[in-house]
Amino acid sequence: MNLNFDISNVRVTEFGVGRDDGNGQYFDRVTVDGNVQNVLQEMAGDTWAAMREQTNNPPSYEPSEKHASIEYRHLPLNNNMAETMRNLHEANNLPLDSTALADPEKVFCYFARFTDSQNRKLTAVRRATQFKGVLKSRLIRLLTDALKLIEDRVFKLDHDFDLLIDSENVHILRPSGFEFVGQLQEAIMAAVSTNVTLLKEDITFLDFDIIENYASMHPRAARYLASIRSKNEAVNIDSGRLQKLCADNGVELTETNGMLLLEETQVMGFLEILDRRRYEIELVADMPEHYRAASRRKIDTGG
Repeated sequence: MNLNFDISNVRVTEFGVGRDDGNGQYFDRVTVDGNVQNVLQEMAGDTWAAMREQTNNPPSYEPSEKHASIEYRHLPLNNNMAETMRNLHEANNLPLDSTALADPEKVFCYFARFTDSQNRKLTAVRRATQFKGVLKSRLIRLLTDALKLIEDRVFKLDHDFDLLIDSENVHILRPSGFEFVGQLQEAIMAAVSTNVTLLKEDITFLDFDIIENYASMHPRAARYLASIRSKNEAVNIDSGRLQKLCADNGVELTETNGMLLLEETQVMGFLEILDRRRYEIELVADMPEHYRAASRRKIDTGG
């Protein structure tokens, strides 16, 4: 996968921060000098290099996966899970606010927006962990031949970004950073009803009421729903095969008037089956073993 941007030929660099004041999140630009702009460009280059070191063919981001701290994944920019980052990337005329760093505790991320010689855009975002204001009388620096106390507020940039956004994809280096900055948990919980409505069109023989009620209060279940829907894994499911797979894996279903129903205690197991996370192997004759996959990736058998 390529980056739709010439990271070695940057023409314009902007810097900004995301703030949360308890009533919502806001993104503002902050003026920085040429030295800081150069550092931001280096950070973006280092981020892309780190991604390329991992893989040239990153798998899709999946909300139900338990990702490593650093793991290159991608998400199409038009995906509903990318909405917050898409809005930032496509925003025109973000406000310039010289006071945006006045209260560092409200800063949840910082970002850079770049424009290359072909007028293509790239947005780089980092969760604000190190980037917090420090104002302490015990910080010192060397001026001429004497150490002096630093009385100004100091902010620390990181070595790279958590994610890069071009016109087609969100390139994710740190999934947890993407989830935090992109408000993914909130978005996934808010999408439960929509995801259930869409899944009902694929599995018309299943009563989703218990699933929707459970997922609206349990983030892991909501993530499974989002994953199943995003990968179209409920399409063309056969009722008989589904019932057999559930029975083989200890998930109890009942059937009433042609509709399948399940109890609340069975929801997670059922969603794990739909998300292809429960499986059976039988290496010893007549002794099937059942497992739950914490992570999964389809295997290409080549045939």
